[in-house]
Amino acid sequence: METLGVGPALCFHKHSETAPTSAYSSPARSLGDTGITPLSPSHIANDADPNVSEQPTFLVVVAIDFGTTSSGYAYSFTKEPECIHVMRRWEGGDPGVSNQKTPTTILLTPERKFHSFGYAARDFYHDLDPNEAKQWLYLEKFKMKLHTTGDLTMDTDLTAANGKKVKALEIFVYALQYFKEQALKELSDQAGSEFENSDVRWVITVPAIWKQPAKQFMRQAAYQAGLASPENSEQLIIALEPEAASIYCRKLRLYQMIELSKAAVNGYSSSDTVGAGFAQGDKYVVVDSGGGTVDLTVHQIRLPEGHLKELYKATGGPYGSLGVDYEFEKLLCKIFGEDFIEQFKIKRPAAWVDLMIAFESRKRAAAPDRTNPLNITLPFSFIDYYKKFRGHSVEHALRKSNVDFVKWSSQGMLRMSPDAMNALFKPTIDSIIEHLRDLFQKPEVSTVKFLFLVGGFAEAPLLQQAVQAAFADKCRIIIPQDVGLTILKGAVLFGLDPAVIKVRRSPLTYGVGVLNRYVEGKHPPEKLLVKDGTRWCTDVFDKFISADQSVALGELVKRSYTPAKPSQLVIVINIYSSERDNVSFITDPGVKKCGTLRLDLTGTSGTSVPARREIQTLMQFGDTEIKATAVDIATSRSVKVGIDFLNY
Repeated sequence: METLGVGPALCFHKHSETAPTSAYSSPARSLGDTGITPLSPSHIANDADPNVSEQPTFLVVVAIDFGTTSSGYAYSFTKEPECIHVMRRWEGGDPGVSNQKTPTTILLTPERKFHSFGYAARDFYHDLDPNEAKQWLYLEKFKMKLHTTGDLTMDTDLTAANGKKVKALEIFVYALQYFKEQALKELSDQAGSEFENSDVRWVITVPAIWKQPAKQFMRQAAYQAGLASPENSEQLIIALEPEAASIYCRKLRLYQMIELSKAAVNGYSSSDTVGAGFAQGDKYVVVDSGGGTVDLTVHQIRLPEGHLKELYKATGGPYGSLGVDYEFEKLLCKIFGEDFIEQFKIKRPAAWVDLMIAFESRKRAAAPDRTNPLNITLPFSFIDYYKKFRGHSVEHALRKSNVDFVKWSSQGMLRMSPDAMNALFKPTIDSIIEHLRDLFQKPEVSTVKFLFLVGGFAEAPLLQQAVQAAFADKCRIIIPQDVGLTILKGAVLFGLDPAVIKVRRSPLTYGVGVLNRYVEGKHPPEKLLVKDGTRWCTDVFDKFISADQSVALGELVKRSYTPAKPSQLVIVINIYSSERDNVSFITDPGVKKCGTLRLDLTGTSGTSVPARREIQTLMQFGDTEIKATAVDIATSRSVKVGIDFLNY
């Protein structure tokens, strides 16, 4: 590893690279879908030669991996894109966890002002007097709330360790502000002069299985934290975690990987990248297993540029390592009683956090071949409070409970047999394996050559062994050496060249409700609406894109809308979505209203408004977020358009 300046840098050597193609340098090919016309995005419409790449205006790309359990950032200067610097080590740290990321924990003062983040937040909270600690707001593992909340809004609440509620948006804004300050400070120190936010292109990673509202929530939080603004939205890119990992993995050299499966290595020399070992059209699965979610993506590599094409929509679920913590909590409830655990969490929040930290370090020591027991220190206040609560000792509770593989050691520790620890992993790992089995049943996935295991949970030997046992006969199973930093480094690469992923799959079917001419025998009678003598069929689902449909980057779905009356200044159109692709009506089962498309016609009308105005909207589904633009056909003026999945 070469080291540059402060943080260790990862350098990809140039000779193995083709020159990075600029984002959006070539118009997307039409895939022959009706109503979708290939058009390169408008901001290069005036470019005489479509192959001349536009100059990046940012000096540096900074990626923030905002994880469920741990977070970090990395960056690369656009003039030396092959060197990725991972953030400098932070204060604090855990025994046995040598990572450059920091825990995703945040501490607010009793007045709800930001106090600290990461290890600093944890250590300060730990040192508070128990009665004082109850007044402070300590939050951890809060990112999952964006995934699990069905009706996420800007007002969604989070619960701090002391049971008090706080707005999720506020917490995400504080966290992103903190990262922004840390990164700008490090960049300024390294450059020897003040680094401006306007010099930075920011990338924030989110799970691929997140729905649109959660992505939009992250973007709103970033705007409020001052990373970018709605007027300058290109300054922030939302990257999908497994995509970032995929971009990184295809550049790996053999010495940067550990191969689990013992399948023949087809005579690769160590100077080759896996990418060089990739033949045209090779397919691979990226299994991104983190703290909260597991995300599965299937990509195919297209040479010579090494562009990536998604072969199957992203799948996954809430099967992150948090599941193991949850099983431990259930075990404690079984031994000490759910009533006690609930009380203890509220009355001694800092001690509960300590207990979970102690468990975390033992969790990392779990391994399939381990024979000696794992000891977990119980905080003194746990032992003390239990005695007050129950009138008998912790030791007594363990003897009395029928949990035979957890014992009490004389040093005041819970002693778990390796089998007991492995049992805590089992439900989560089983879910991951089952999900992968389902994925491998799909025809698009059956010919996959490689499986990359990435993310923090991929460090767990138990998960590695399970994946190997289940899939070693199907494909080569590979783990990058710096598995916990894979997403972070890939996100930087994505920020440098967002057009590297050329084709994605839509996770859902999207469309709007329209009126069509009523056809006897074809349309159900209850949908008939007669207006001014004309027979209409209501609630018809006008489909923009189908679930799992391939869509190229920059490809546009065009629709024209006309205001109901010439004086109308705003058109609001409801957007509906479904997991199925054969949808006929917006009232069909499984079809949900998921957002709005809002066209603002103020300021576009000149003196003479034509009797019938036509507003053409152009929607893009091939990027990591759904985007829309609109034009008034009569005046060729652009119309202000908002596509909103959060505040509708």
